[in-house]
Amino acid sequence: MAILDYQAIKFDGTSSENRLDALTVEEGLQVKVNGEPLMVTMRSPGNDAELVRGLLHSEDILPTTNEDVEIIVESKNKQGVVPVVNVNIPEDKLGDGYKNSRSFLSVSSCGICGQTELQEIKGELEKKGKFNPLDLKHMFELMDGKQKTFRKSGGSHAAAAFDEKGEMICVMEDIGRHNAVDKVIGTLLLKKQLNRAFAITVSGRISYEIVMKAFRAKIPILAAVSAPSSLAVDYSKELGITLFGFCRGENATCYSNMHRVNAIDQIK
Repeated sequence: MAILDYQAIKFDGTSSENRLDALTVEEGLQVKVNGEPLMVTMRSPGNDAELVRGLLHSEDILPTTNEDVEIIVESKNKQGVVPVVNVNIPEDKLGDGYKNSRSFLSVSSCGICGQTELQEIKGELEKKGKFNPLDLKHMFELMDGKQKTFRKSGGSHAAAAFDEKGEMICVMEDIGRHNAVDKVIGTLLLKKQLNRAFAITVSGRISYEIVMKAFRAKIPILAAVSAPSSLAVDYSKELGITLFGFCRGENATCYSNMHRVNAIDQIK
C-alpha cells in the first residue's frame, strides 16, 4: 500500500500529544512518449504501467484498444526525484491527443499535471511569528460562512487568507482547490496586501502543489480540513511551512515546523 507513517502533534482543544499518522504517498510521474517528455502527473506509486496505458487511452494519445506497446518504467530521472515511464509508440498509431500535446492538460485535481517537468524549489521560509492552533476553529468557521457556492451546489472548494491577528483578509471559491488558493493569492497581489497574509486555510486535502503556492506567497501557516499527502509534509518540512491537517472543530494535527505553534509546550 502507498502509505507512510509521519510524526505529528494532535491538538484537541485542551491538550496535545505526539502521534504517528498514516498518510497517502504522493509522487510525481513523468510520462514520455518515444523518449520525449509529454507530461507530469501526480499519483500514488504503484501500477504505473497500467496508469499510463489508461491515461494515454483516455487522452486519445494511444486510442487503439488492441495495440501492444513497450512501456518502460524507469526508476528515477537525472535529479533522482520523479519516476519516469517511457512508452514507445509507432508514429502511425499516435492519436490526435498527441498531435495536440503542446496544449495537453491531464484531467486532474492539481495544476501541476500537464507540465512536462516537475519544478524544483529550493529555499526555506523564515517568516517569523507565533500561531495558536486553537484559532483554527474560528478561522475555518469564518471561511465556511463565506462558501456560498458550496452551500448551493456542494461542488466547490474554498481557500481563505488570514493576518497574524486571525482576521480574514480574503476568501475565494472554485471547483479546484489549487484554483481557490491561486484566486486568494492573486486577489492579495492585486490589492497589494499579500505581505499581510500569515495563514491560509483550505477545504479538502493538501497536496504538495498547494504547499509550493504558500511558499512562493511567503505564507508560513497552511491548514486544511482533510489530510495532507506525504509529499506535502516532506515539502513543508523542507520549505519552512507549518502544516496542519484534519482541522475539524477544535481538533487539528500539525506535521511540520512546530516552532511556530504557541501551544507546543503542552505536548505530553
